[in-house]
Order: sequence, then structure tokens, then C-alpha cells
Amino acid sequence: MVTSLRFFGVLAIAALVCGGLSSCSPAPEKTQTENPQANTDSKQSANLTLVSYAVTRNAYEKIIPLFTKQWKEKTGQTVTFKQSYGGSGSQTRAVIDGLEADVVALALSSDVQKIEKAGLIEPGWEKEAPNDSIITKSVIAIVSRDPALKITKWSELADKKLKVITANPKTSGGARWNFLGLWGSVTQTGGTPAQAQEFVQKIYQNVPVLPKDAREATDAFYKQGQGDVLLNYENEVILAKQKGETLPYSIPTNENISIDAPVAVVDSNVDKNGTRKVAEAFVQFLYTPEAQKAFAESGFRPVDETVAKEFTSQYPVIKKLFTVNDFGGWKKVQTEFFDDGAIFDQILTKVGKSKG
Repeated sequence: MVTSLRFFGVLAIAALVCGGLSSCSPAPEKTQTENPQANTDSKQSANLTLVSYAVTRNAYEKIIPLFTKQWKEKTGQTVTFKQSYGGSGSQTRAVIDGLEADVVALALSSDVQKIEKAGLIEPGWEKEAPNDSIITKSVIAIVSRDPALKITKWSELADKKLKVITANPKTSGGARWNFLGLWGSVTQTGGTPAQAQEFVQKIYQNVPVLPKDAREATDAFYKQGQGDVLLNYENEVILAKQKGETLPYSIPTNENISIDAPVAVVDSNVDKNGTRKVAEAFVQFLYTPEAQKAFAESGFRPVDETVAKEFTSQYPVIKKLFTVNDFGGWKKVQTEFFDDGAIFDQILTKVGKSKG
């Protein structure tokens, strides 16, 4: 549900909405056992719960059947999946609050770190999979409603005449990437933090609503006709184009942020459910050429270099591609920008006062 910016000051911090569970195949018949960890991985069926952020659904709907087929051929075991999709921040809170994910694939590493801090994921998870457990990359795209409106530079978004649609950083990983992209377009090109805050405040002055995740931001823009421009994942606008949306978009190629998405096994849950072996196999499968190609076809920049070469025409080269490490890493970013009372809240308070 889209939250009015006027009322956001109170509601945005408190409102966290988790995605619903949906089964992609019939659930296996349950059998009772005193020690599920000793038996589940050796049974003829297993059930995994994948919790991910909103815009990955299309990719996983392709990947999961590939994995279940391969796993069945390799082990004889039938695997069914329950899937939950929503804003990355909301999904993180849901897992911490009891949503029994076997695997989490979230929009940013700081969300996985929160689950680790809650004691559900063991330290060192980043080294348990290739590429520091990053499975896909993306960048920020700018979609224009008017084909004549050709925005190629971040600075052009500060035009007071524009209404900008971006999701809520309190609940959406994509929105945090958008925020850092805007901030970094100043600080990573020689500007000061004060100049960056002034610029980002101008952008949020132009934001009429704050959807809870990247998918809802897309719906607000495309289906509800809100806003003049949309900030979103490159993969999301590619997917929209594949589904017939014809609105033009641009990728700021002079500078952009590398949106690195991690994956992790939720140790406490797989040990309790006896699904560690198949969960770890699924994570490893996400790095195979088959899975990486499915990600690339769904608009994500693959981390497999061979697969990436097959899709060079789809993904323009970024001259200056900065990362979250250029901001000091996610722990510093969370404290500085997104904790209660941090820079994002300060900006929103000033925006609210100016509109009030």
C-alpha cells in the first residue's frame, strides 16, 4: 500500500509489512519424527522456504524448477518450495520475528547482518558461498513518463517541476540503494556531505508518495499513473519492458551504484528442519550458469563473467561504479543514514515542515 508522504513521519518508521507465503508446488505429506535434522535430508521429499525481496519473484519462478529437477535427478528427492516476497526490510523483520526461512535472498547485506545479529545465521555466512555470497548485481535506472523527458544525470532530478517516485528506505532495500545512489552522485564526484544532503532533500521534496517496496513503486508509477519519473532497479524496468511497458528509461552511466544482492542459509532454521543439505545445495545452484542466465534474463546483472558476456548489449557500462564500501560498509550506512533519527529521518522531517 502506498503511504502518503504527508503522513509518513509517524507511519513509515512503524509500518513493516511482510510478503505472503505462496507455494510453487503442492506441499509434501508431513510425517512426524522426533529428530527431523537426522531424517529430513534423507527422506524422499523436503520443503524449503525461500524469503526474498519483491522484485526477484520472476527470476526465482524460473530458477526453482531448474533446481528441483536437477536435485531430483541427482538424489531422488522431491523438493517443494514456499516463497515469500516483499520489501527487504520487511522480510528481514519477518524472519527475525518467526518466519521460518531456510534461505534468505535479500536486497542488501545489512539485512542479512540483522538476521545474524538476531542469532539465526552464524557469523561468516559471507564466505559460505562464492563471490562473498553476492548472487546478482544491478544499478539504478530512471524511468520517464514523457518520452521527451530525457534525464541522464542525477542533478536533473532536482527540478521542482518533477514528481519523483521512489520507495520507502525504512522498508525497502531498493529505496536504500536509490538513496545512496543519489547521495553518492555528489560525494563520489567531489561534493561534500552537506552538499549531498541538500541535493537529496531537494529530491524528496519532489516525492509525493513512498511505496513500501520496489515493486509497489513500479505499480504506483505504471499502473496508478503517479509521478513524472521513477527511480528503480535496472532489473525492474527491464522486466517491465519485457511485459510490454513502453516508457523510456535511462541508466546514469557517468556514475552509479553497484546494487549487490546477497544470499544466505538461515542456520537455526535448517538445523531445526533438517534441511541444511538441500538448502546449501540450492544456494550453490544460484551460481551455476543456468541460474545466472535466468537472473540475467530477468534483468539482473549476473556475477558469472561468462554469462555476463552473453548479455553485454543489455547492460551498459558504468564509468564510475561505486559500492556500499565507499560509504564505509552497511553497518556505518545504517547508523548514519537509516536508523531512527538519522539523516533520512532528518531530511523527511525538513521536507514535511516545508510542505506543511
